[in-house]
Amino acid sequence: MTETTKYGLFFLGGVVVGALGAVAISRGKLDVKPLATDLLSTGLDLRDKVMAGVEGVKEDLADVMAEAEVKSQERKLAKEAQEAKQDGVAAEVAVTEEKPQVVA
Repeated sequence: MTETTKYGLFFLGGVVVGALGAVAISRGKLDVKPLATDLLSTGLDLRDKVMAGVEGVKEDLADVMAEAEVKSQERKLAKEAQEAKQDGVAAEVAVTEEKPQVVA
């Protein structure tokens, strides 16, 4: 079965289902309004739950990012303090190694 035939059959099936739905609604055997109302209200409730979950995840990620930035700053400051300490020790060593020469 080729792709064209497969898509053609899907289209034909959709047309048939649509026609049957139109006939059922026009004859009044199927009351669509309560069904659609229930379906939409359930969809809205689901959307609200999903959005609440998404907001919770966003807040958690914001907290994690803030903590990561603080730790990054702490590491940078510790590294700078270590480098400053090493530079200070190197300067002291350089000063003590230079001995004044006595000229007689």
